[in-house]
Amino acid sequence: MQTPYLSDAVSVTEALSLIEQLGEFASSEAIARADKSRDVGNLSLYCRWRQIAMMIELLDAGPGGTLH
Repeated sequence: MQTPYLSDAVSVTEALSLIEQLGEFASSEAIARADKSRDVGNLSLYCRWRQIAMMIELLDAGPGGTLH
């Protein structure tokens, strides 16, 4: 999985907030927000919400590699 780039701490806070509020549906909500932003022509917000969705998916996947 690609490591997401988050430009600020607010994006991380929003990702965690969506996880807290929506649980397993958090990523779907972030993708829906990205799609809505794209549909109205706001590509900056589209990219931001897509990165947040990737962060949520990464957090949901848990740690990778060997655990010691």
